[in-house]
Amino acid sequence: MTGLGPHDGLVTTSWGDVERAQPEFAETVRTRFEAFRHHVLATLRADGSPRTSGIETTFRFGQLWLGSMPGARKSQDLRRDPRFALSANPGPGTGMGGGDVRVAGHARWVDDPAELARFVDAVTPPEPFELFRVELTEVVRTTVDEAAEQIVLTSWRPGYPGLRTQRRGNGAEPPEVTWSTD
Repeated sequence: MTGLGPHDGLVTTSWGDVERAQPEFAETVRTRFEAFRHHVLATLRADGSPRTSGIETTFRFGQLWLGSMPGARKSQDLRRDPRFALSANPGPGTGMGGGDVRVAGHARWVDDPAELARFVDAVTPPEPFELFRVELTEVVRTTVDEAAEQIVLTSWRPGYPGLRTQRRGNGAEPPEVTWSTD
């Protein structure tokens, strides 16, 4: 693993850190997640193969949280291997208003009674439940520039100097990459 660093997903951060580093981008991503209650979570099974599951999310206390029924396969996966990817529900139809957003990172199981009580006071989840606090390694928004016939991927990772934007068309040309440090 020599040569790996912050841009390779080894550094994690909280949702609050994303909001402080890139407030407009964070608001866009959060708005997409808050548009619908259920989203798609990808975890790793014990044999290493992927599993996708529906999941509810919430933003509280500068964190992104994942909730699950106790003993659910996704909870077992996350407790064994905390790596995950989470894609926001795109909603009905094919419009993709606001773009496609997803995050990846590590989901940390919360067993601290005080932290659980604070969450219950703020959210009132159905009980019993399991709670995971998200540590992010990547936040991505994908849109389509119809006029330019390009897909546009905007991403942020801990340690990035700003937002990285890749634009790619249907041809064999390599993607155009730009950085925004606003």
